[in-house]
Amino acid sequence: MIVVAGEALIDLVVTAEGQRPVSGGSPANVAVTLARLDQPVRLLARLANDEYGRQLVEHLSANRVDLEWAVRAEEPTSVAVATLNAAGQASYEFRLAGAADWQWTPQELPELAGSPAIALHTGSLALALAPGAEALEGLLARERQRDGLTVSIDLNLRPSIVTDRAAEQERVRRQIRLAHLVKASDEDLAWLYPDRSVADVMTEWRTAGVSCAVVTRGGDGAWLLAPDGSLHEEPAVRTTVVDTVGAGDSFTGGLLAALAGFDALGDRPADRLAAVTPQQWAEVLRQAATVAALTCARRGANPPTRAEVEALLH
Repeated sequence: MIVVAGEALIDLVVTAEGQRPVSGGSPANVAVTLARLDQPVRLLARLANDEYGRQLVEHLSANRVDLEWAVRAEEPTSVAVATLNAAGQASYEFRLAGAADWQWTPQELPELAGSPAIALHTGSLALALAPGAEALEGLLARERQRDGLTVSIDLNLRPSIVTDRAAEQERVRRQIRLAHLVKASDEDLAWLYPDRSVADVMTEWRTAGVSCAVVTRGGDGAWLLAPDGSLHEEPAVRTTVVDTVGAGDSFTGGLLAALAGFDALGDRPADRLAAVTPQQWAEVLRQAATVAALTCARRGANPPTRAEVEALLH
């Protein structure tokens, strides 16, 4: 089982036809992707008791995401207003003040030792916004020290919300040391480190103890720096883009699902990732890119099923 921790929010998608509430949030999208790829997944989220919260519970449950560890919160649901341009790319305005997702306390977080969890994935705003980010960071630190499962982080930075670049650099520097697998987009790194190359950043992460670093580059594909220092590159899978909502999250889900399929997630995580062969890394990237491409070909964060991915791969 893969545990995903973080926000489940509503994307209020604005188009020429009007607006519609869509279930989203980066960690929640990753969880749905994993479930559709037939990976057992449990979402560690704080879900509100309002109308939007009920929509999220219905959406996640319908997609076979386990909510046993979800917290039913009194605070309101977070809302991201997503406006699509002519190319289908989304820009976001967030309504987050006092919302449920960011109010984690250490007492609300479960003990993963003894559970069937093979990996813990989190990232995005959940690791950036106080006060909950501190509690989640503590969970990551505990699991990294225990060495009983793979810790994965997707930066998924939001400069329009967390605007202090220096503080974000320090946060990322601290948090990536707690992860075995770190994924970012080239846009994340261009904002975070405007004067540094992607290769330089990936190498620094490896030196800091990250076993595997992955950087997505939109239509230019993705790079992966493996534990042995080798760089793997995968081109993007060509598709007709309807919009890019959830594309990065579906890539992450596809990446984790592929690694789980190779038994590369679990206890002694660094050893497991080091055992992945070059051919397997290529297959991992290809699956992740395929999942993302199929998501881009649909409206909204609507990842494909395992059967749909396998049909395209084979």
